[in-house]
Amino acid sequence: MMDDSKEIHEEILHWVSKEFKEILDGSEQAIYIYVCDRHKLCNKRFSSMLGYNSQKEWEMKDEALSDVKDEDQELLVSAYRKVMENKIGSSINISWKNKKKGNFVKTNVILVPLSYKGELFALHFITKI
Repeated sequence: MMDDSKEIHEEILHWVSKEFKEILDGSEQAIYIYVCDRHKLCNKRFSSMLGYNSQKEWEMKDEALSDVKDEDQELLVSAYRKVMENKIGSSINISWKNKKKGNFVKTNVILVPLSYKGELFALHFITKI
């Protein structure tokens, strides 16, 4: 079972990186796509906003939540669960840690559920506020 989920998660990332390339590369918003902690991707605006040297540096992290302000982590997890369970979009305010500057970036995050071959994952649009 583990191998099956890893395989479909990698397939989702491959598919999404091709199908959403124009949006990821061209959007004025920071974006990340979350399948699970080990399978995620982002655009340059997102990785730069958080102080990473590259998109890959963020994508290789083991835990995506470590960049979210401690007080906002449960809010993001709760919104994600609601989006996945109810198949709805959601908008929340979250502060992110910038690893280089050590400060926090206040943002509005729009979460949207997507599906690929029956597997749900989430697209996140992030705007500084």
